[in-house]
Amino acid sequence: MFKFEREQKIFDIGGVKVGGQPGQHSTLMIGSIFYHKHKIVKDEKKGEFDKEKAEELLKIEEEISEKTGNKRMIDICSSWPQAFEKYIDFVANVTDAPLSIDGATAEARISGAQYVGEVGLSERAVYNSISPHIKEEEISAIKEAKIKSAILLTLNTKNPTVSGRLQVLDELLTIAQKAGIENFLIDTTVFDLPDPGPVSKAIYLVKEKYGLPAGAGTHNAVDRWKERRKLDQTQYLVASSVANVFPIALGADFILYGPIENAANAYFYCALADAYVAYCAMQEFGTRPLIREHPLFRIFR
Repeated sequence: MFKFEREQKIFDIGGVKVGGQPGQHSTLMIGSIFYHKHKIVKDEKKGEFDKEKAEELLKIEEEISEKTGNKRMIDICSSWPQAFEKYIDFVANVTDAPLSIDGATAEARISGAQYVGEVGLSERAVYNSISPHIKEEEISAIKEAKIKSAILLTLNTKNPTVSGRLQVLDELLTIAQKAGIENFLIDTTVFDLPDPGPVSKAIYLVKEKYGLPAGAGTHNAVDRWKERRKLDQTQYLVASSVANVFPIALGADFILYGPIENAANAYFYCALADAYVAYCAMQEFGTRPLIREHPLFRIFR
């Protein structure tokens, strides 16, 4: 295990803390709801969905979060601006977790940002995401909504390498600050199927150089893999587990683990990785968890 020489930022987003040295905080788990083709959604354009089933999924995840000690953020997905209000209202009322405003288009994201600003949810909102290709109207919408937290996507299509990801980060930070963002969550971006390796190394380097919370949606590398259709359920679970745990070993502060239905498995293996990291950091550096509900104390009771 290791300890970063640079001071590590810890941000408080809607009462949930993320960041710090390995072993200080649990990995923040970010699961998606109302995503494209989610079975509980009846009409994506109108934002009609099975409220009973949606609440059940959110409550199950809440129980799992309490059991493992991993904090959570709800990734609210929407392809249509008019649907976002209904999704945001529902999740905000059912949970007290931070809300990731994850629109499939700039129009949808702007709509989501404007709405959280109007109804006073800006402190709980995380704009997902700011990329180097963001348009001026999005930047203005974020600022006007007084959203202070955002995921910064290190999308470098010209140089999709570890160094390429870091090359765009200064630009992203400048853009985010222009939008009024104060809490930066750096997503080191999955491009290709074997990318959990480079993504994890980039997470380490972001924390080493900038001291900012970093993570990724490494499950995407598995879900885009055509060969996964030939895997049985156990093999698929192992593949997803390895993809999501690998970044934690290199310092990841958050993981976008995919559909909220995957919570039971994702929380367990990420919490186990958190416990291993924390125990090693405590032995080697005297770094103790900053929260009593850390997975180290929940997994090994």
